[in-house]
Amino acid sequence: MGEEVGLGPENPRGGRTLIVDAEDPRCYPIPSAALKDAGEQDQVYVRPGTYEDKVFVSERPVWLVGAGRDVVHIFSRRGGPLYLQRVSAGRISGITFRYVGSDQHSAINVLDSTCVITQCRAMEGILSGVVLYGPECRVAFVENEVCRNRESGIFIFAGAQPRVAQNRCSENHHFGIAVRDPGSRPDIVRNLCEANMLSGMLLFHHGGGLVVDNVCRHNQHWGVLMTPDSHPNPIPAELADVNDLTQNPRGALTITEQPLADIGR
Repeated sequence: MGEEVGLGPENPRGGRTLIVDAEDPRCYPIPSAALKDAGEQDQVYVRPGTYEDKVFVSERPVWLVGAGRDVVHIFSRRGGPLYLQRVSAGRISGITFRYVGSDQHSAINVLDSTCVITQCRAMEGILSGVVLYGPECRVAFVENEVCRNRESGIFIFAGAQPRVAQNRCSENHHFGIAVRDPGSRPDIVRNLCEANMLSGMLLFHHGGGLVVDNVCRHNQHWGVLMTPDSHPNPIPAELADVNDLTQNPRGALTITEQPLADIGR
């Protein structure tokens, strides 16, 4: 069931392409059913549609391709719709992930994984929209849209070192991108953080990383908010020179001991 040669994108690894289409009885009804049957060289292609599903992948590669984030929606009421745990390789693209429950979950949850997530959308998480964490987290999170989440857009913590590039983080209730904890050293490059309810970016509790060529504008507070123990590259005095931090009502950048005071923490 579900394997239809020629009806999905070519598989560059030479494996099968498993097709997901809830309206076609020849196909898999939900992405998780196709992933269960997929081998390490197989890819899953998701046709346009809205799917209630929880995609969980652990200890293996994943190749999951949607027809486009504007036409493929995966949502879950009971936990985040995408959870990756120690995924060793792969690519996920062209899908919107929505959490529509009431408990504390994110739309995309990535622990200690090495893969590419691109041209997706993460929205409506009760926690941050995307959480990237663990000392072995080396995911490339590129060209995604992260919007309207109840905390921050992208939260990087627990020693993660992902590449976070060319994403749009907007209308999140806290920050566009937040980094926390010793050893957390992401590359944060060419992202747009705008119209978030606090600042564009937050670096705190010894978090750091490369922060260059980003635009933080029209956020409710500052472009970048930091604590004195954070470790950005370049140093704080140079961040406004290599990032566009203008057009924020409280200014480009501030350093404070209490970065979460405005949300009662």
